Amino acid sequence: MESIDILKITTAILALAVAIVGHEIMHGWVAYMYGDTTAKNAGRLSINPLVHIDLIGTILVPASMYFIPMLMGQESGFLFGWAKPVPINMGTVIKKGGYNAAMQVDLAGIVYNFTLAVIASIAIIAMAKPTTADGLYYIFAYLFVFQLLIINIILGVFNLLPIPQFDGAHFIMHFALKYKVNIIAEILYKGERFGIIIVIIVLMTPLKDILLLAPVQTILHLLLNT
Repeated sequence: MESIDILKITTAILALAVAIVGHEIMHGWVAYMYGDTTAKNAGRLSINPLVHIDLIGTILVPASMYFIPMLMGQESGFLFGWAKPVPINMGTVIKKGGYNAAMQVDLAGIVYNFTLAVIASIAIIAMAKPTTADGLYYIFAYLFVFQLLIINIILGVFNLLPIPQFDGAHFIMHFALKYKVNIIAEILYKGERFGIIIVIIVLMTPLKDILLLAPVQTILHLLLNT
């Protein structure tokens, strides 16, 4: 394997770790701001990636999305995944700040991902595209920033989708509860058992191109051409 391929894989893994670990920490941190110490007490506000690993979301899904296309003779796929959700006592959050606070917790990770994507886009525009004359350190830095940009946009877009168990659905559920549209909240709550199945369907079918890749490409274009 060429050194540049090793750099691509390494930077992608590191960028994914920064994206998903920070995403989960932000959920726990905003909940902590509203008096919920559950995540803090469980040690889940730590930047140690090991405490956030989810077997499916952090290992199996990213490996499948990246390497399966390569095994089929296609260009390597994008890296995507998620960490183990931080434990949150949403009852405490709602008691302290109402459903608005709950929705802030829901969106905290998405805001983190898009903020990091914006910062990465500014950095990538300022950096010169590496050439064969550049050292490995500069190539590593450029690839890492580029992966941060792509992966954080993907995670931000994905988590906006109203898939049960994920942030978009949680936001809609708390929004519905705030305005007493309980039937929507009930449907999303009961649908959580099917969340992973829906994720697999989206990622393994043409729905991925419509729901994920198209908006990702649009946001990427906006960030790099403004």
